[in-house]
Amino acid sequence: MIQVEQLSFTYPQAAGPVVSQLSFEVQEGEVFGFLGPSGAGKSTTQNILIGLLRGFQGRACILGRDLEGWNSDYYERIGVSFELPTHYLKLSGRENLTYFGSLYQGSVRPVGELLELVNLSKDADVPVGHYSKGMKNRLSVARALLNNPQLLFLDEPTAGLDPVNARFVKDLIRQQQSQGKTVFLTTHDMVAADQLCDRLAFIIDGQIRQIGKPRELKIRHGQALLRVEYLEEGRLLGREFPLDGLADNAAFQKLLRQSEIQTLHTLEATLEDVFIRTTGRRLT
Repeated sequence: MIQVEQLSFTYPQAAGPVVSQLSFEVQEGEVFGFLGPSGAGKSTTQNILIGLLRGFQGRACILGRDLEGWNSDYYERIGVSFELPTHYLKLSGRENLTYFGSLYQGSVRPVGELLELVNLSKDADVPVGHYSKGMKNRLSVARALLNNPQLLFLDEPTAGLDPVNARFVKDLIRQQQSQGKTVFLTTHDMVAADQLCDRLAFIIDGQIRQIGKPRELKIRHGQALLRVEYLEEGRLLGREFPLDGLADNAAFQKLLRQSEIQTLHTLEATLEDVFIRTTGRRLT
């Protein structure tokens, strides 16, 4: 769905490139995460791929065609949800979707169907200026789905949302993937990325530092240890044991037999741990 080779971009008057020689591929039907802190180059890369920024170096091929070879028909095939919702605040949710739907040359999905999909049917005729941030984000996702796109670009879709709204948006993304859609997800939310992405790329200072499946990255950077928490004389204590040879570890077996075990868990790295170890930076 997406092939990027040696992609670079420098803003006018900037001292250096914002993104530098990026190369990656996104397969059909996968959720591909583009992760990094603010200013890392995530949104710039997305804006290049959706055609908002020109004058880049390198090559980007989308849906089997070089990006520079697409015209307005490109927007009949993709859907975009920006980090900051861009709606007409005096219009209702229904009126917003009706207006943006009228801009497409091809057929669009019924507005009522989309409002129901994002749980906004009851507020369909309320001015968007009265919507909460979560409602605006859901309306943005609905707008991105108007043309039933093959490829979705979602920029920080869960940023600033409460847990209920964040889960709702993540469920929407999973639903789209189950229907065969491809999703390019830019975020600094490691939890959302871990839950949603088939593969992800870490970007910092405009360069990709690592690409891989979340599970594989966490195992690669984790510790092969099992931590046991147990009660002893009313105190909660903990010990760690190597996973290698655990079944024959006498101290581990003794602890299981003689102690009141509270928890058992491996010391798996989180994606944020992986990011810090890979880049030396925190997600701030």
